[in-house]
Amino acid sequence: MRTQDIGARDYAFDAETTEKLAVLTRLMLDYNKRINLTRITVPEEILAKHYKDSAIPLELLRENDIVPRGTSAKVIDVGSGAGFPGLVWGLLEQNLFDLTLLDSQKNRVIYLEQAINTLKLERTKALHGRAEQLGTDTIYRERFDVAAARAVANLSALCEYCLPFLKIGGVFAAMKGVYKEEEIAASTNALALLGGEIERIFRYTLPAGDERTLIVIRKKASINKKYPRQRVSITKNPL
Repeated sequence: MRTQDIGARDYAFDAETTEKLAVLTRLMLDYNKRINLTRITVPEEILAKHYKDSAIPLELLRENDIVPRGTSAKVIDVGSGAGFPGLVWGLLEQNLFDLTLLDSQKNRVIYLEQAINTLKLERTKALHGRAEQLGTDTIYRERFDVAAARAVANLSALCEYCLPFLKIGGVFAAMKGVYKEEEIAASTNALALLGGEIERIFRYTLPAGDERTLIVIRKKASINKKYPRQRVSITKNPL
């Protein structure tokens, strides 16, 4: 396991993507009046704390040959919420990634479907369901090359939700906030049971100064069919 401190990190979108992100911002803020999508409502902050926060981890995966540039991949964004990182990844890799945006709330999936249609992301789809249920379904289990989660759940729980979706050799990109060594140490047992191994850890700050950690986990082996467990077990009795 290699930990790399990058320091400040920025991302520059090209003109076409910037225009599409502006369209997405208007759509998201309109939906946000009716359903809870984001607490960040200032466009400049959305750019920094949603869009760049989604793009930087993808760039790190690409430039470090974890997901080599120019290669296609089947990707799932677990707990996509307002569509991050999935919608941004869909824009940046629309010719290479087959993307599934998974969320458990139907009203968010309706929004995601509208966003996908508005942005004309032909290789991106939204899926309504719970990760712990779909992770046992042969349609989705061990079918993806990359799983991503931008979530506040602890790493052990995220591994149980996300690793079942990955093929052996696939990559789980866990997008976290401030680096917490104790959280990573506490995930050791979960990783062993779920066939995962931490490959790289990137620590950096967004342009606005927010600290971020990208934990890259490689799936090394198949998972026992008893995982993932039901949500209550994952939450109350982490591996």
